[in-house]
Amino acid sequence: MRLNQLLSHWRAEPTIYANITEWRQIQSRKANIKPFPTSLHPGLIDSLSKQGINSLFIHQHMAWERAAKRKNVIIATGTASGKTLAYNLPILDTLLRHEGARALYIFPTKALAQDQLNELQEVTSDLATFQNLNPSELRENSQLENLPIPIAVYDGDTQSRDRATIREIARVVITNPDMLHIGILPHHTQWAEFFSKCKFIVIDEIHVYRGVFGSHVANVIRRLKRIAQFYGSNPQFFLTSATIANPVELGEKLIEEPVELVDQDGSDQGPRNFIIYNPPIVDHALGIRRSSLLESVRLAEDLIHFDIQTIIFGRSRRSIELILTYLQQNLLSQHKSSDDDLSRKSRENKIIRGYRSGYLPAERRSIERGLRTGDVRAVVATNALELGIDIGAMGASVIAGYPGTIASTWQQAGRAGRGDDPSLVLLIASASPMDQFLAHNPEYFFARSPEKALINPDNLLILLAHIRCALFELPFEDEESFGDFPREQLLEIFDLLLNEGLVHKSGSKHFWMADHYPAENISLRVASPKRILLQISAADKWVTIGEVDYESGPWLVHPNAIYLQESQMYRVEELNLEKGFAHLVSTSTDYYTQPRINTIIELIDQTKAEEVSGGVKSFGELLVTTQVTGYKQIRWFTHEQLGFGELDLPAFELNTMGYWLAIKSETVEQLREKGLWSNDPNQYGS
Repeated sequence: MRLNQLLSHWRAEPTIYANITEWRQIQSRKANIKPFPTSLHPGLIDSLSKQGINSLFIHQHMAWERAAKRKNVIIATGTASGKTLAYNLPILDTLLRHEGARALYIFPTKALAQDQLNELQEVTSDLATFQNLNPSELRENSQLENLPIPIAVYDGDTQSRDRATIREIARVVITNPDMLHIGILPHHTQWAEFFSKCKFIVIDEIHVYRGVFGSHVANVIRRLKRIAQFYGSNPQFFLTSATIANPVELGEKLIEEPVELVDQDGSDQGPRNFIIYNPPIVDHALGIRRSSLLESVRLAEDLIHFDIQTIIFGRSRRSIELILTYLQQNLLSQHKSSDDDLSRKSRENKIIRGYRSGYLPAERRSIERGLRTGDVRAVVATNALELGIDIGAMGASVIAGYPGTIASTWQQAGRAGRGDDPSLVLLIASASPMDQFLAHNPEYFFARSPEKALINPDNLLILLAHIRCALFELPFEDEESFGDFPREQLLEIFDLLLNEGLVHKSGSKHFWMADHYPAENISLRVASPKRILLQISAADKWVTIGEVDYESGPWLVHPNAIYLQESQMYRVEELNLEKGFAHLVSTSTDYYTQPRINTIIELIDQTKAEEVSGGVKSFGELLVTTQVTGYKQIRWFTHEQLGFGELDLPAFELNTMGYWLAIKSETVEQLREKGLWSNDPNQYGS
């Protein structure tokens, strides 16, 4: 009812309705259900019935049938469609029937791992008094052998004192690729019992594993399968994906085995309004539009006023904090003199929260709980919440700027609406050419299929790093392969490592000889695994309030930067890149800072070139040098530039491969003749 009232208000408001370039209504969909399989464990049927689940969606039933035939299954259905239950049922059924069977769950983020723990807890809560693996309690539990399915999260936040107990007891271990890479596989001898009885491996949200990150993860899976085989197991895989063009291709590249696709979404879905909104032009002579960020704030305020639980997606950490600060300040000023409940919560900054990387784990868990209970009415997030974390039924999804891919846009849109409830998706175009093209050509977005997710596990630099890790974990036989990588080329790599003195060959085996631990120097996600801790002084000691990755440090927390976290402002007093910390002090200023970044791209070697219409496309080796040289001080709301400062920070160099396009001179001449070329230098005269 509230959503319909808001939409009627927007239709009647000329300053809003005039900027809507597309208003598409997506019809509701009824659930397609099937009864529980007759072979499903009675305990699971009883547990689900107590939760009000008395049947399965068609895709959950199809996943059960394929799993029963020992097929590797990939489930590619919409957000909040019940993919988790689709793989949990066959796994829990097996674990209940076969004492000692194990399962490994891999999630791309710690938040998803915690979310899965809660989900498994709900399903298994009625199977026994056991609900969750609390290692400190388990050590004192003499009836441990009677617990049916001990479950635990094993990641970077797991206490050291609990890890041995988890390795020994847990039958379902929930982790992430980074911990698997650096904390489990190199120490596999401590996991011998687990790997020898591992029946299932779940890889959730595989659409995240694309590009460099995905190519790294594919090699981690190669190492995982190799170790499982060493201990005599051959796990069955379950994979899940959001809507992408090639789920089967990506799944089979990740695990290097055939997969069976389940993509017939049987979940119910309420009616959805999908609006594309183009901010109004404020300077017709220059074609300048009102800020998409400020328009996102304006429209989100309406949603909050109508008490519609909302998620607002931004494209960067800085935009998240700016939107959050504007929303909280505006709500405080609007309700300053009111005593209603909304005003009280606004003053306490409880109804609107931010969510992004860099927040501490406890803070993120608190925000997720607030969203599920409804206490948090709006959350401003990066794509960290694009994934399938359970945050309840959001009424609206506001996307502040096109995310860059059709697949990601639909994933963010899918966070709004659950069951039969109506929902709203609001895509607010920025001034970028891509956004403006979509605003003027909405059919391009709605008619095209999502993009492909592509990886290259055999990229030589990535592959070489993981072969080193695999050698450290287990020696290689001459006849052994590494996934689908050709054996002849693998032997050539061993020869290279032999010449470097990193490998020793004895008989038909290659052994790792170096005294260092290769995985600890390889980050799956960024160029460096190092982090910068953000610290404030409290009670004569430094307290960590967040963190950023090493490469982001110079532009996020350079000296005198205004760092924003949950709309609280801090000024950076000191950045120590060598020791990995930044010291902050709380402040209250009328401006925020924006770094000035100088990027130089040098061509090292051109390896390919090919003519295209109007130009030449090329490929080769590049050196990208990035340096933060200064910063600007920008006033809140008006965006006036108040001042600037100079910085002397080290430059970052990245040696990489890249593509580039060069426009032919005749093409430039044709554009210049038609008045479409604006890149000539200005002729100022003498």
